[in-house]
Amino acid sequence: MKIRIKPIIRNKYFLASFAFVLLLLLNERNSVFDQYKYKQELKAVEAKHQFYREEIARLRKEKEELFGSDKNLEKFAREKYLMKRDDEDVFVMIDKNSKQ
Repeated sequence: MKIRIKPIIRNKYFLASFAFVLLLLLNERNSVFDQYKYKQELKAVEAKHQFYREEIARLRKEKEELFGSDKNLEKFAREKYLMKRDDEDVFVMIDKNSKQ
């Protein structure tokens, strides 16, 4: 029993092209599968990059608002760090039932 090979499969250009496609698909460093994985990682990094750019813009705006006037800066210092003037007394009340 003789196996007949179709002429297109015996064609040297077809064989070279087929080998090249296999090389592209299965090459260790630059395979199609790795390229897909790299593309997904790139999308994730770009999303993080965009998030951090928005956060930086928000924080810059908050900083300008805070340091824009002495009244805002004083309000922030009093609320966040419990600062006071020299002639004032500050009482901090803590609810015993609340968990911190």
